[in-house]
Amino acid sequence: MTASGTADRMTRLLALVPYLTARPQGVPLAEAARDFGVPERQLRRDLDLLWMCGLPGYGPGDLIDLAFEGDRVRVTFTAGMVRPLRLTTDEAVALIVALRTLLELPGLAEGEAVSRALAKVSAAAGHAAEVTPVALSVDAREQALAVVREALERRRALHLHYYVPTRDERTERTVDPMRLLFVDGHWYLEAWCRRAEGVRLFRLDRVDDVVVLDEPAAPPPQATERDIDNGVYQPEPDAPVVRLRLARPARWVADYYPVEQATPVEDPPGGLAVVLRTAELAWARRLVASLGGAAVVDEPPELAAQVAVDARAALARYGGDEQHRGR
Repeated sequence: MTASGTADRMTRLLALVPYLTARPQGVPLAEAARDFGVPERQLRRDLDLLWMCGLPGYGPGDLIDLAFEGDRVRVTFTAGMVRPLRLTTDEAVALIVALRTLLELPGLAEGEAVSRALAKVSAAAGHAAEVTPVALSVDAREQALAVVREALERRRALHLHYYVPTRDERTERTVDPMRLLFVDGHWYLEAWCRRAEGVRLFRLDRVDDVVVLDEPAAPPPQATERDIDNGVYQPEPDAPVVRLRLARPARWVADYYPVEQATPVEDPPGGLAVVLRTAELAWARRLVASLGGAAVVDEPPELAAQVAVDARAALARYGGDEQHRGR
C-alpha cells in the first residue's frame, strides 16, 4: 500500500469508531461502505483490522470490539476512542496549518466542516493560532481529488489528461463523472468517457491535469456503475487470452494480477502456468520483458513473436556494447 493509501485508510479507521458509536443499533455493511465511499469488501478489511487495535496490553478488554448481526455491524467496546482529544501546542499549530492549507484546495466539498474545525482548534489553541504563514505544496493527487469532487457536486463534465499504463501513453479526453471510489489504497473516478464511448475508471494518481467544464455532466442511459466487489480490473470476456509459463522467481505475477487459471508445471522447475486476459497485448509484452527471461509466452503466437524480436534486439545491443568495450 502506498503512503497516500495508508493515510487514507488510517483516516477512515479513526472515523469508523465514532461513526459506529453514533449508531448503537448497528448499521448495514452496505450502507456504511456507501457512507465511506469504499466497496463493501474494503470496509470488511478495515473492520478486520480495527478488531486488532486498542489499548496497550492488547488482550481481552483492551481491544476494540465489534458485533456482527446478519449484515449489520455495531461497536461494543471503543477502547477509549470516545475520550476528548487533548492536543499539545505543537500538535495544535500543525493541525491549524494543515486545516488552512486544506481550505485553499480548489473545489473542497467539506469546506464548511473544515472551517468549523479550524475555528474550534484555533480557539482552543489561543495564541498558538497566530502562526507565521508558510509555503506548502499540495500533492497532485489531492488536487485532482478536490477538482473531481467539485465536478460531482456541481454535476459538471471534466477535461483531463490521463496516463494509460497499458499503452504507455498520455491521453486527453472529456468525461462525464459518475462517482468516486476508493479501492485498495487508490482513488478512482468512474465516468463516461466520450472518447471511448464507454464507462471507464480513472486512477487519480495517473491524472496529470483536470479541469471542471461549464457544460453539465450527461452520462447516457447505458452508463451503469461497475460492480467492483471482485476487483477494479475486470477484462471483457472477449479480451485476448494470454498464456504464460513463469519461472519460480516470477510466480508473484499470479498473486499481483487477476489470472483465470494458475497451474504448477515442471518446465521450468517450480514454475507456474497462468492464463490471463488483457485488452492490450502491448501491456503483456512489457510485462514479459520486465521479467527478464523468467516468463515464456505460449499464447498468442503474435505476442510470442514480438517478445522474441525484443529479446533479439536486446541481445544485439548488448553484443554491440561488449564489442565497443573490447576496443
